[in-house]
Amino acid sequence: QVQLVESGGGLVQAGGSLRLSCAASERTSNTYAMGWFRQAPEKEREFVATISWSGYTYYPDSVKGRFTISRDNAKNTVALQMNSLKPEDTAVYFCAANRIGPSSSRADYDYWGQGTQVTVSS
Repeated sequence: QVQLVESGGGLVQAGGSLRLSCAASERTSNTYAMGWFRQAPEKEREFVATISWSGYTYYPDSVKGRFTISRDNAKNTVALQMNSLKPEDTAVYFCAANRIGPSSSRADYDYWGQGTQVTVSS
């Protein structure tokens, strides 16, 4: 079972940047697609970004051009670089892994981290 641990959250002003990191407990290269999701208070968990083991990426329109997902297969880590942050980006951000492939659907992911809080002040 893969264990995922996120880090890098915090408080930032609107327009600023943060870099989230997710460390996996075992090798995820060539096996797992990785994703980031977020959940704001009283809202559904929503898709933020996904990356295949080979580096294919996909984003929703809400973050496209501002967020970048990347992975370091040698280190079993995946990162989310977030630029031009907006107050509406405030949420708990979750890292997730699946064996199916890059996906925007929560149901496709088997393993989840505990989440890291990102707060963007206006």
